[in-house]
Amino acid sequence: MPNPWGWTMGTGARLSPLCVPGTWTGETCVPSSRRPWWRSPALSCVWPSTPRSPPTSQVVWLPEPGHSHRFQVLSVATDGKVLLWQGVGAGQLQLTEGFALVMQQLPRSTKLKKHPRGETEVGATAVAFSSFDPRLFILGTEGGFPLKCSLAAREAALTRMPSSVPLRAPAQFTFSPHGGPIYSVSCSPFHRNLFLSAGTDGHVHLYSMLQAPPLTSLQLSLKYLFAVRWSPVRPLVFAAASGEGDVQLFDLQKSSQKPTVLIKQTQDESPVYCLEFNSQQTQLLAAGDAQGTVKVWQLSTEFTEQGPREAEDLDRLAAEVAT
Repeated sequence: MPNPWGWTMGTGARLSPLCVPGTWTGETCVPSSRRPWWRSPALSCVWPSTPRSPPTSQVVWLPEPGHSHRFQVLSVATDGKVLLWQGVGAGQLQLTEGFALVMQQLPRSTKLKKHPRGETEVGATAVAFSSFDPRLFILGTEGGFPLKCSLAAREAALTRMPSSVPLRAPAQFTFSPHGGPIYSVSCSPFHRNLFLSAGTDGHVHLYSMLQAPPLTSLQLSLKYLFAVRWSPVRPLVFAAASGEGDVQLFDLQKSSQKPTVLIKQTQDESPVYCLEFNSQQTQLLAAGDAQGTVKVWQLSTEFTEQGPREAEDLDRLAAEVAT
């Protein structure tokens, strides 16, 4: 779809022909893939503030509580807003709930840089929801620290940012930071307390939600890491996309220091920006790069068949205490 301001990302729902892209001007659109690309989006909405809003960092589909085939849309942006949208009729999205990240309200779980007086918004850069609790989600931030957050939060956000709905403070726990902004987070589908984060410092951090420091930190690139994803079928496997043009597959059962497989996606080392495992056809992994190309890689059974005691090994890893 042509857009004069450019798209920042997109996501699709499993049981719907809809894809949700966000824009650099803060707009969230829901075009139907059944319609020709030159037509107007089937649904669209703008942030309930100024005509030119901060960029939308990520959008995700969420099943509507009590309705397995109906979805809500959650968007996060660099002004610290986390907004929940609901489709209402043809051509409209309605804002139903809102949250805001304010530095003064962040839990002091770890040592962060001293913040200035007065309200200071915390830019949100990435989001991932728990597979075990539909209300629990992890946010990546421009400050490099992940946040554990909840849709059930009721405390009012101490901000004067304009909004058509009351804004609440979602943060429950602050984790130790990366050396720069976080670009991607991913919650384990096999363990309720584990998640991964990746960012501009070239590191992947493995965190437990029960402690602030990461369980382990792996430097995978001398440049940025743009995406990280857990495997949907192997508890100890994840993939990362780097600014050096490669896709790295890790099997923590074999090594916690180096990738099991390194796939060269781009020959000129231009960045790989996104990747996703296919939860239905588990041998497939898709990755998109700066050349505008999406490549679908076929994985061997080494990455699709769970090994003996793998779940137990994951439990032992989660029980470790960071030193």
